[in-house]
Amino acid sequence: MEKQRILVVDDDPVICLSCKRILGAEGFSVFTVEDGGSAIKKVSNEEFDLVITDIRLPDVYGLTVVQETKTVQPKADVVVVTGYPSLEDAKESMRLGAFEYLEKPFTPDFMMNIAKKVFDKRGWILKKAYIDQFKDYVVPASAMDNLTVYYKDGTWARPSKEGTWEIGVDVRHFLVGGQLLYVDMLKDLKAVTAGEMCARLLSGEGNIYEVKSPMTGIVKDTNSRANDIICSLLKDHLSEGWFLWLVRIKPIQV
Repeated sequence: MEKQRILVVDDDPVICLSCKRILGAEGFSVFTVEDGGSAIKKVSNEEFDLVITDIRLPDVYGLTVVQETKTVQPKADVVVVTGYPSLEDAKESMRLGAFEYLEKPFTPDFMMNIAKKVFDKRGWILKKAYIDQFKDYVVPASAMDNLTVYYKDGTWARPSKEGTWEIGVDVRHFLVGGQLLYVDMLKDLKAVTAGEMCARLLSGEGNIYEVKSPMTGIVKDTNSRANDIICSLLKDHLSEGWFLWLVRIKPIQV
Protein backbone atom coordinates (compact mmCIF):
# COMPACT_ATOMS: atom_id res chain seq x y z
CA MET A 1 0.00 0.00 0.00
CA GLU A 2 1.24 3.47 -0.89
CA LYS A 3 2.14 5.66 2.06
CA GLN A 4 -0.54 8.15 3.03
CA ARG A 5 0.69 11.74 2.75
CA ILE A 6 0.15 14.19 5.61
CA LEU A 7 0.88 17.93 5.58
CA VAL A 8 1.34 19.64 8.95
CA VAL A 9 1.04 23.44 9.05
CA ASP A 10 2.33 25.12 12.23
CA ASP A 11 4.72 27.99 12.90
CA ASP A 12 6.28 26.17 15.86
CA PRO A 13 9.25 24.13 14.54
CA VAL A 14 9.18 21.88 17.61
CA ILE A 15 5.60 20.88 16.86
CA CYS A 16 6.50 20.25 13.21
CA LEU A 17 9.44 18.07 14.20
CA SER A 18 7.35 16.20 16.75
CA CYS A 19 4.58 15.52 14.23
CA LYS A 20 7.08 14.34 11.67
CA ARG A 21 8.59 11.85 14.11
CA ILE A 22 5.34 10.63 15.62
CA LEU A 23 3.40 10.18 12.39
CA GLY A 24 6.47 9.19 10.40
CA ALA A 25 7.06 6.38 12.89
CA GLU A 26 3.71 4.91 11.83
CA GLY A 27 4.74 4.74 8.20
CA PHE A 28 3.12 7.94 6.92
CA SER A 29 4.89 10.38 4.60
CA VAL A 30 4.88 13.60 6.60
CA PHE A 31 5.62 17.07 5.27
CA THR A 32 5.72 20.28 7.31
CA VAL A 33 5.49 23.99 6.57
CA GLU A 34 5.48 26.92 9.00
CA ASP A 35 3.17 29.40 7.26
CA GLY A 36 -0.11 29.45 5.37
CA GLY A 37 1.33 30.68 2.09
CA SER A 38 3.68 27.72 1.88
CA ALA A 39 0.81 25.38 2.76
CA ILE A 40 -1.42 26.75 0.01
CA LYS A 41 1.42 26.44 -2.50
CA LYS A 42 2.07 22.90 -1.34
CA VAL A 43 -1.54 21.70 -1.70
CA SER A 44 -1.76 23.40 -5.09
CA ASN A 45 1.12 21.35 -6.44
CA GLU A 46 1.06 18.09 -4.48
CA GLU A 47 -1.62 15.64 -3.38
CA PHE A 48 -2.23 14.98 0.32
CA ASP A 49 -4.55 12.64 2.17
CA LEU A 50 -4.63 14.73 5.33
CA VAL A 51 -3.79 18.34 6.15
CA ILE A 52 -3.40 19.31 9.82
CA THR A 53 -3.27 23.07 10.26
CA ASP A 54 -2.98 25.48 13.16
CA ILE A 55 -5.48 28.30 12.99
CA ARG A 56 -3.08 31.09 13.96
CA LEU A 57 -0.35 31.33 11.35
CA PRO A 58 2.13 34.19 10.82
CA ASP A 59 0.77 35.25 7.41
CA VAL A 60 -2.80 34.03 6.83
CA TYR A 61 -5.61 32.73 8.97
CA GLY A 62 -5.69 28.96 9.20
CA LEU A 63 -9.21 28.80 7.81
CA THR A 64 -7.84 30.14 4.54
CA VAL A 65 -5.69 27.02 4.35
CA VAL A 66 -8.81 24.93 4.95
CA GLN A 67 -10.73 26.70 2.20
CA GLU A 68 -7.92 26.49 -0.35
CA THR A 69 -7.21 22.84 0.42
CA LYS A 70 -10.85 21.77 0.04
CA THR A 71 -11.11 23.78 -3.18
CA VAL A 72 -8.13 22.23 -4.96
CA GLN A 73 -8.23 18.83 -3.21
CA PRO A 74 -11.85 18.11 -2.18
CA LYS A 75 -11.01 14.50 -1.28
CA ALA A 76 -8.31 15.51 1.21
CA ASP A 77 -9.29 15.59 4.87
CA VAL A 78 -8.43 18.72 6.84
CA VAL A 79 -8.15 18.94 10.62
CA VAL A 80 -7.92 22.32 12.35
CA VAL A 81 -6.08 22.55 15.67
CA THR A 82 -5.77 25.61 17.85
CA GLY A 83 -4.67 26.81 21.24
CA TYR A 84 -7.39 29.47 21.14
CA PRO A 85 -10.69 27.69 20.41
CA SER A 86 -13.84 29.63 19.59
CA LEU A 87 -17.35 28.59 18.60
CA GLU A 88 -17.26 30.88 15.56
CA ASP A 89 -14.06 29.31 14.22
CA ALA A 90 -15.39 25.83 14.88
CA LYS A 91 -18.58 26.53 12.93
CA GLU A 92 -16.68 28.10 10.04
CA SER A 93 -14.22 25.20 9.93
CA MET A 94 -17.06 22.72 9.59
CA ARG A 95 -18.77 24.89 6.96
CA LEU A 96 -15.59 24.91 4.89
CA GLY A 97 -15.41 21.14 5.05
CA ALA A 98 -12.91 20.47 7.86
CA PHE A 99 -13.04 16.94 9.21
CA GLU A 100 -12.57 18.13 12.79
CA TYR A 101 -11.77 21.19 14.89
CA LEU A 102 -9.61 20.34 17.90
CA GLU A 103 -7.92 22.10 20.79
CA LYS A 104 -4.20 21.77 21.48
CA PRO A 105 -1.83 20.74 23.08
CA PHE A 106 -0.04 18.37 20.74
CA THR A 107 0.90 15.06 22.34
CA PRO A 108 1.79 11.70 20.76
CA ASP A 109 -1.66 10.31 21.56
CA PHE A 110 -3.32 13.49 20.30
CA MET A 111 -1.59 13.26 16.93
CA MET A 112 -2.18 9.55 16.51
CA ASN A 113 -5.84 9.88 17.47
CA ILE A 114 -6.28 12.45 14.71
CA ALA A 115 -4.68 10.16 12.14
CA LYS A 116 -6.59 7.12 13.34
CA LYS A 117 -9.96 8.87 13.17
CA VAL A 118 -9.31 10.07 9.64
CA PHE A 119 -7.80 6.90 8.25
CA ASP A 120 -10.08 4.50 10.12
CA LYS A 121 -12.95 6.35 8.52
CA ARG A 122 -11.42 5.55 5.15
CA GLY A 123 -10.84 1.94 6.11
CA TRP A 124 -7.05 2.32 6.11
CA ILE A 125 -4.98 0.39 8.59
CA LEU A 126 -2.02 2.07 10.25
CA LYS A 127 1.23 0.40 9.28
CA LYS A 128 2.86 -1.55 12.03
CA ALA A 129 5.43 -3.37 9.94
CA TYR A 130 7.55 -0.24 10.33
CA ILE A 131 8.23 -1.32 13.92
CA ASP A 132 9.99 -4.53 12.88
CA GLN A 133 13.16 -2.65 11.97
CA PHE A 134 13.53 -1.57 15.61
CA LYS A 135 13.86 -5.05 17.11
CA ASP A 136 17.59 -4.59 17.71
CA TYR A 137 17.19 -1.17 19.29
CA VAL A 138 14.63 -1.76 22.04
CA VAL A 139 14.46 -4.24 24.91
CA PRO A 140 11.08 -5.88 25.68
CA ALA A 141 10.18 -5.90 29.35
CA SER A 142 10.04 -9.70 29.24
CA ALA A 143 13.75 -9.73 28.40
CA MET A 144 14.43 -8.14 31.79
CA ASP A 145 13.02 -11.10 33.68
CA ASN A 146 15.44 -13.29 35.62
CA LEU A 147 18.37 -10.94 35.00
CA THR A 148 20.51 -8.91 37.35
CA VAL A 149 19.30 -5.44 36.40
CA TYR A 150 20.27 -2.12 37.95
CA TYR A 151 17.36 0.35 37.98
CA LYS A 152 17.24 3.83 39.50
CA ASP A 153 15.30 6.96 38.56
CA GLY A 154 14.39 5.63 35.14
CA THR A 155 17.94 4.54 34.25
CA TRP A 156 18.82 0.86 33.94
CA ALA A 157 21.74 -1.41 33.14
CA ARG A 158 21.81 -5.11 32.33
CA PRO A 159 24.39 -7.66 31.14
CA SER A 160 24.24 -7.95 27.38
CA LYS A 161 26.51 -10.14 25.26
CA GLU A 162 30.20 -10.91 25.01
CA GLY A 163 30.93 -9.34 28.36
CA THR A 164 29.22 -6.02 27.61
CA TRP A 165 26.48 -4.21 29.48
CA GLU A 166 23.60 -2.14 28.09
CA ILE A 167 22.73 1.16 29.72
CA GLY A 168 19.39 2.73 28.90
CA VAL A 169 16.20 4.41 30.05
CA ASP A 170 12.66 3.40 30.93
CA VAL A 171 10.72 5.78 28.67
CA ARG A 172 7.56 5.67 30.82
CA HIS A 173 9.44 7.14 33.78
CA PHE A 174 10.12 10.36 31.86
CA LEU A 175 6.76 10.71 30.11
CA VAL A 176 5.29 11.92 33.39
CA GLY A 177 7.17 15.17 32.92
CA GLY A 178 5.90 15.82 29.39
CA GLN A 179 6.10 14.53 25.88
CA LEU A 180 9.49 12.97 25.26
CA LEU A 181 10.85 14.41 22.03
CA TYR A 182 14.37 13.16 21.62
CA VAL A 183 17.56 11.79 23.06
CA ASP A 184 20.64 13.99 23.02
CA MET A 185 23.67 11.71 23.09
CA LEU A 186 26.99 13.21 24.09
CA LYS A 187 29.15 13.65 21.01
CA ASP A 188 32.13 11.38 20.45
CA LEU A 189 31.29 9.38 23.55
CA LYS A 190 34.23 7.00 24.06
CA ALA A 191 33.74 6.10 27.70
CA VAL A 192 31.24 6.54 30.55
CA THR A 193 31.88 7.13 34.23
CA ALA A 194 29.62 6.03 37.06
CA GLY A 195 27.54 8.95 38.32
CA GLU A 196 28.31 11.18 35.35
CA MET A 197 26.02 12.16 32.48
CA CYS A 198 26.16 10.10 29.30
CA ALA A 199 23.05 11.48 27.59
CA ARG A 200 20.18 13.93 28.01
CA LEU A 201 16.45 13.56 27.42
CA LEU A 202 14.53 16.60 26.21
CA SER A 203 10.76 16.75 26.73
CA GLY A 204 8.05 18.65 24.93
CA GLU A 205 7.53 20.82 28.01
CA GLY A 206 11.13 22.00 27.89
CA ASN A 207 12.36 19.74 30.66
CA ILE A 208 15.89 18.36 30.41
CA TYR A 209 16.74 15.09 32.16
CA GLU A 210 20.32 13.98 32.64
CA VAL A 211 20.97 10.27 32.14
CA LYS A 212 23.79 9.37 34.50
CA SER A 213 25.70 6.19 33.89
CA PRO A 214 25.47 3.65 36.71
CA MET A 215 28.77 2.10 35.60
CA THR A 216 32.23 2.99 34.35
CA GLY A 217 33.36 1.51 31.07
CA ILE A 218 34.49 1.81 27.48
CA VAL A 219 31.72 2.52 24.97
CA LYS A 220 31.44 -0.27 22.40
CA ASP A 221 28.23 0.79 20.66
CA THR A 222 25.57 3.51 20.74
CA ASN A 223 21.92 3.27 19.74
CA SER A 224 21.80 5.07 16.39
CA ARG A 225 18.01 4.69 16.17
CA ALA A 226 17.16 6.03 19.61
CA ASN A 227 15.27 9.06 18.34
CA ASP A 228 13.32 7.01 15.79
CA ILE A 229 12.26 4.41 18.31
CA ILE A 230 11.18 6.98 20.92
CA CYS A 231 8.04 7.76 18.92
CA SER A 232 7.18 4.12 18.37
CA LEU A 233 7.61 3.33 22.05
CA LEU A 234 4.66 5.60 22.75
CA LYS A 235 2.22 3.38 20.89
CA ASP A 236 0.15 0.58 22.40
CA HIS A 237 1.42 -2.05 19.96
CA LEU A 238 4.86 -1.70 21.55
CA SER A 239 3.55 -1.57 25.09
CA GLU A 240 6.02 -4.19 26.32
CA GLY A 241 9.03 -2.51 24.78
CA TRP A 242 9.53 0.47 27.03
CA PHE A 243 13.21 -0.22 27.71
CA LEU A 244 15.42 1.73 25.34
CA TRP A 245 19.14 1.04 25.43
CA LEU A 246 21.44 3.98 24.70
CA VAL A 247 24.98 2.60 24.97
CA ARG A 248 26.74 -0.75 25.27
CA ILE A 249 29.90 -0.69 27.32
CA LYS A 250 32.77 -2.89 28.44
CA PRO A 251 32.85 -2.39 32.21
CA ILE A 252 36.04 -1.21 33.90
CA GLN A 253 36.74 -2.06 37.51
CA VAL A 254 37.72 1.04 39.50
